[in-house]
Amino acid sequence: MSNWLLGIVLGFVQGISEWLPISSKTQVIFASTYFFGLTFSEAYAFGLFLEAGTFVAAVYYFRNEVWGVLRALVGKGNEEERRLLKFLVVVTAFTAIVGVVIYKFVSEALSGPVLGLPMVALGSILIGDGILISLAKGRFVPKKGLKDLRTRELVVLGIVQGVAALPGVSRSGATVSAMLLLGINPEDSFKLSFLALIPASLGAAGVTILFSNLQLGAVVSIVGIPVILIAILVSIFIGVVFIRLLLRFAGSRRIALLTISLGILAVFSGVASFLTGAG
Repeated sequence: MSNWLLGIVLGFVQGISEWLPISSKTQVIFASTYFFGLTFSEAYAFGLFLEAGTFVAAVYYFRNEVWGVLRALVGKGNEEERRLLKFLVVVTAFTAIVGVVIYKFVSEALSGPVLGLPMVALGSILIGDGILISLAKGRFVPKKGLKDLRTRELVVLGIVQGVAALPGVSRSGATVSAMLLLGINPEDSFKLSFLALIPASLGAAGVTILFSNLQLGAVVSIVGIPVILIAILVSIFIGVVFIRLLLRFAGSRRIALLTISLGILAVFSGVASFLTGAG
């Protein structure tokens, strides 16, 4: 397979898996070690660096919300924009604290962990949420929104997102599951999860550059800059498409089916990762 085709494949892997509860890190690690023979630490750094494409896709899709947060940052935002700013600041702060510690541990202490089980657990939670919503016929669908979230709940969400730095743990699956369990309505759960990804993905790419110069240098020499750029560009396009699709389903009456389907997908991916040792 030619290099540009490999770039497209990796872009599809990142662009699809980032928004589904199947751990994009795990999928990129598996694909890049298979196609390029990267070591685990190199593939892990590569997966985090591809978050740059995720960042651009999310900023483009949520450009109005991003502009509102910037307005709130300079004291000109409305109440909703100020709430969103607080949400992002608190969640991102605790994500950074937990995520950097986990990143250092994984990149330095592990050579190929098998971490599919957390993904199975997250998938099981999503399936349970979907079944409850379906059986309740709308009576017990979570109804809280951003305005109902307390600071301690934002801290919990930040920690949950930070734990997703572990390969095998899906960031979107973890945060959406946590929000549904906190009683946040499905549409806001998906939307807030995607918004929280914007600073988190930027931080992931930054941390990789700061702490993984050797790994990134090896990735560039093996994979090549053109392939990396193609992968990022493809992941941006696919990411925008998937955000639109998932939010459309999350805002419909088919939310129970969507939640159960994503849960099953997460369980399947987790089992596959566990059996293959892709982590």
